[in-house]
Amino acid sequence: MWHQLFKLDADKPQSLQSQLREALVKAILDNRIPVDVPLPSSRELSRQLGVARNTVVLAYQHLIDENYLQAHERRGYFINPDILDGRVEYTKPKSRPVEVDERFAQGPEVSIDVMSQRNIHRPLDWQRYPYPFIYGQVDSSLFPVNDWREACRLSLRVGAISQWTHDRVDSDDELLVEQIHTRVLPRRGVWAERDEILITSGAQNALFLIAQLLLDKDATVGLEDPCYVDARNIFGLFGGERLKFPVGEKGVITDERFASCKLMYVTPSHQCPTTTTMPLEARQKLLDEANQHDVIIVEDDYESELNFVGKPTPALKSLDSKHRVIYVGSLSKTLAPGLRVGFMVGPPGFIKKARALRRLMYRHPPTNNQRTVGHFLALGHHDSALLRLSQAFRRRWEIMDKALASHAPLSAIAPAFGGSSFWVQLPPNISAKRLEDNASEAGIVINAGDNYFADRDGPKNFCRLGFSSIPEDRIEEGIDKLAGIIAKM
Repeated sequence: MWHQLFKLDADKPQSLQSQLREALVKAILDNRIPVDVPLPSSRELSRQLGVARNTVVLAYQHLIDENYLQAHERRGYFINPDILDGRVEYTKPKSRPVEVDERFAQGPEVSIDVMSQRNIHRPLDWQRYPYPFIYGQVDSSLFPVNDWREACRLSLRVGAISQWTHDRVDSDDELLVEQIHTRVLPRRGVWAERDEILITSGAQNALFLIAQLLLDKDATVGLEDPCYVDARNIFGLFGGERLKFPVGEKGVITDERFASCKLMYVTPSHQCPTTTTMPLEARQKLLDEANQHDVIIVEDDYESELNFVGKPTPALKSLDSKHRVIYVGSLSKTLAPGLRVGFMVGPPGFIKKARALRRLMYRHPPTNNQRTVGHFLALGHHDSALLRLSQAFRRRWEIMDKALASHAPLSAIAPAFGGSSFWVQLPPNISAKRLEDNASEAGIVINAGDNYFADRDGPKNFCRLGFSSIPEDRIEEGIDKLAGIIAKM
């Protein structure tokens, strides 16, 4: 019985002791072991499971400390009945009722349409693919593990815990705000006061807050085309008309329609998805037009830190003297997207309103993450990690540029100032979506570019190839295989 109930796997990253503790907890909480039945002795269970006796002893002792088990002298180990108190007794239904009212089967109707929006779909198990040309993910081999552990240890000190465990209502961690104020923003030429900074759960959350505060059904929004898909979808939920402006070699190209916009969303550092960098004179021209026509600019400083060719161009926000620009940034590309640490910078009155709205949504981002990231920045680890990332990405960028150039069907212009992906134009008769499917079968992850365009009937022969997560020695081989698939198509 016991070896069937507690299945351990030596190949798992978890230790055998940890696996056994987890299996015991599950069996206890699932009522798989009666409270009056003794567990086997450590000697007997270790024999049945084929593990060292000490593994079982330590697992038992840990669960005694956690009040899951009790040790009775000369009788053995028993479940502590107190751990099961406060639980509703119920029997899981064997099947759903035969008669179901279809009106309620899918839940109540919603007032906004989110299901018809076009989104980017990427495999969650991308790491199992030999050639992951996926963008927006981190290469675990480049993650600063030891530096991050040091920051975590500092945030777990007794004094620090007392600072982030209480409810901060709508305020942010002072250390993180200070580091963004003094370390992160100055790198982009942005000087802002602390009351002009709001921490968000990633850049997307910042865009959602901005859209909800500024847009209504009568508001016109200007968007780049092609554009960051999630931004287009967010602004589509709250705004009225959406005007698309083409992207050229110098970024977004505006025209007389710009004057009718209430808000214009741009990604000037590395345009998403084309990677085009807007030069300084084009940024100043856009800002002048915004001032002239009273248009709010939302600057998503996408991948601004990943600039490894030439000097970085100052952020649009750094040129703004009239509080015309709302600046959005994150640490997703340089640290880890799973942390969901972002921020926005705007006029104090606007940030105050955004803070009040954020409080109604989720109060504030997790303060333990905020404090840990604050320590990571304060210790200088972020700047050091940026240098290593830039060096690694530059090598991959050069290898990929050379590999793409050797295959005519994979036409791409190398990102001028850095970034983490290439925007590739395929032959006119090649469907990027079909190529994405065929490549996936061959162990290659790419991203069809169809959904980046505003119109559903837009170009179908563009795709995005990222190099942030693929090892250097697999890039050339992966591109060769991709070219071979195109040739067969």
